[in-house]
Amino acid sequence: MNPITCIIVDDEPLAVKLMESFVNRTPQLQLERSFTDSVEALTWLREHPVNLAFMDIQMPDLNGMELSRMLPEGTRLIFTTAFKEYAFESYEVNAVDFLLKPIRYNKFIAAVEKVERLMSLEAKAQVAEPAHKKTMFIRVDGELRQVNFDSILYVEGMKDYVRFHVEGEARPLTTHMTMKAVEDTLPADAFMRINRSYIVRLDKIKTVDRNLCVYIGDEIIRVTDAYREAFEHYCSGNC
Repeated sequence: MNPITCIIVDDEPLAVKLMESFVNRTPQLQLERSFTDSVEALTWLREHPVNLAFMDIQMPDLNGMELSRMLPEGTRLIFTTAFKEYAFESYEVNAVDFLLKPIRYNKFIAAVEKVERLMSLEAKAQVAEPAHKKTMFIRVDGELRQVNFDSILYVEGMKDYVRFHVEGEARPLTTHMTMKAVEDTLPADAFMRINRSYIVRLDKIKTVDRNLCVYIGDEIIRVTDAYREAFEHYCSGNC
């Protein structure tokens, strides 16, 4: 596996130095840049994408939560912070992990290993498949399960895992995968992402109300602004 390219973003120079020392001790990581200014980091990232960002949350101008929502697609995120109350919010932006300061190297390396596993799974999921492919394998509870595309109602993203809600299954099938990898694997003519956390099977939609809430299975899912135009275009072409 190629080195994991990364950056460090923290407004405290001492914290940056500590993270740099951790990265330099870790052979699978390749540090590209360190930043004490979050706006500068975002500007640089738009021209120089990396695999991973270590990012403080409490920063002036543009805090870590705000910055995380602007990262280029494919940038994995590990938050670093002295405030554990941010842990829950970090899950909402699909951070791979959350490191509480003062950070110990054993916690740091465990988070990096999560990123390694995630990238490995993404690489496998993105291997080109034949156009006629109708199923996919996902790892659930240590076993590979073959899932028919036609049986999937919707897919729900949750941090570095996803839940496949499948007809005939008593509970969702949870696997270690990103929403981007799922989106790239499922046939684009049958599935659509309608917000950051949900991909739906289009022909399983029961109703779409005036607020662009999708009724599918037993779930009601809101189409968010970022995905509204594509979804409305699909609906207008299938009236």
